Amino acid sequence: QVQLVESGGGWAQVGGSLRLSCTASGSIEGAYTVGWYRQAPAKERELVALISPATTSYADSVKGRFTISRDRAKNMIYLQMNNLKLEDSAVYYCYARILRAPASWGQGTQVNVSS
Repeated sequence: QVQLVESGGGWAQVGGSLRLSCTASGSIEGAYTVGWYRQAPAKERELVALISPATTSYADSVKGRFTISRDRAKNMIYLQMNNLKLEDSAVYYCYARILRAPASWGQGTQVNVSS
């Protein structure tokens, strides 16, 4: 099970951009499904974006604004967030899982969007 550490959270204004990064302690080669989830106060954790061996998917709420990517050579996962909205404020968690192994989660990074 890899260890994941997020970075890049912080404050942004509505319409602004932030880029989140996730560093994995080991290889997250192609068989891994990797992605980002988020959790706002008093809400359940929700999927933001996911890259599986077969496809890339996004929550409807972020389509066209967020882009997930991975760098296999560096064991990194990224989330580029553009045109941020107030409702994007949340703790963002990095996720990685291979086949039926237990999922790995990062500790989370806070994203705050202000008007």
